[in-house]
Amino acid sequence: MGNMKKDYLIYQLNFCDVRTRSGSNISEEHRPLRAHEKRSQKVLVRILKAWYKLFLVVHIALPPSAGGLSPGNFYIRGTKTMRELSLFVDESGDKSIATRYYLLTFVLHEQSDRITSKIQAYEQTLAAADLPNIPFHSEPLLNGHDDYENLGLTQRKKLLVSFNVLVQRLPIQYKTFLYKRSEFPNIEKLAARMRRDASEMIADHLAYFQGFDHVKLYYDNGQAIVKKALDEAIYSTLSKEAVVKKRTTMTEYRLAQVADYLCTIELAAVKYAAKENGATYDKFFGGVGSFKKNWLKQARRKMLRS
Repeated sequence: MGNMKKDYLIYQLNFCDVRTRSGSNISEEHRPLRAHEKRSQKVLVRILKAWYKLFLVVHIALPPSAGGLSPGNFYIRGTKTMRELSLFVDESGDKSIATRYYLLTFVLHEQSDRITSKIQAYEQTLAAADLPNIPFHSEPLLNGHDDYENLGLTQRKKLLVSFNVLVQRLPIQYKTFLYKRSEFPNIEKLAARMRRDASEMIADHLAYFQGFDHVKLYYDNGQAIVKKALDEAIYSTLSKEAVVKKRTTMTEYRLAQVADYLCTIELAAVKYAAKENGATYDKFFGGVGSFKKNWLKQARRKMLRS
C-alpha cells in the first residue's frame, strides 16, 4: 500500500504536475498540443485518485472456516475489523440414570486464525497412510462401530493418533466441565449447574468474549438440557445481538470433531483416575502413565486459562 501511494505521488510530481518554469519559452505552434496534454493529464489524475481512494476504502477479508467455506467479512477503512469467535460444544454422557459421568466441552476458535492448511495437511496424512477420510467420532472409533466397523484395530489407532496431531496444531482453546451423575438427584439440578458453569466461564473471560463482534455457537442440539443451559448462560452474559446460533453435525466441521475428541480425552482422564479405564482405553491409550504423558498432557496445552 505504501509503495502504491509513493508511485502515485512520484507520478504526480514528475508527469502530472509539471509547471512552466521562469524563463521557459514554448513556441506558438506547440501551445495547442501543450493545452491538450494538460487536459488529458487532469482527466488521468482524477481517474487515478478515484481508483486509489476506492482501493483504500473497501477490503474483503475471508476468515478461515472450521473445515469448510466461510462468507467474507467486509470492513471499511477507518473502522475496526469485524471479529468473530466460533464456539463449538460437545457432551459425553446422556440423561439416563445409568450414566455415571457427564462432560460438557467448549472449543473456542478465533476465525481470523486460519486452519485450512492444517486440515489439508491432516487429510493428506490420511491419504498417504491409506486411511479413510471420515468424520472423526471417538466412541465409534474406540469400539469399532458405524463408519469404523470394517476397520481393524491398527487402522483405528492410526486414525486416533493422526487426529491428535491435528488437534495439537490447531489454534484453539477449550474448557471441559465434569459432572458426576450421583451428585445430582434430577435432570433439573444438573441443568442448573451446567448453566452456572457456562455463565461463570464467560464471566471470567468477559473482556475476551466482548472483544468479538459475533460469537457463533455451534451445537447439534443433541440433548435438550445442554441446549437450555447454553441458551440461558450465553444470553445472560452476552448481548443477544452478538450471538449467532448455528446447527452443525459431525460431518460438517472439523472443530466440532475436535470438541468430541477433547471430551473423550477428559472422560478418559476421569476413568483412569477412578481405575475404570478398562481394556478399550488400554488398547488405545496404554496404561495410566502413558495416557497422562502422551494424550492428556498434550490436550491440556490447549486448555482455556484463567
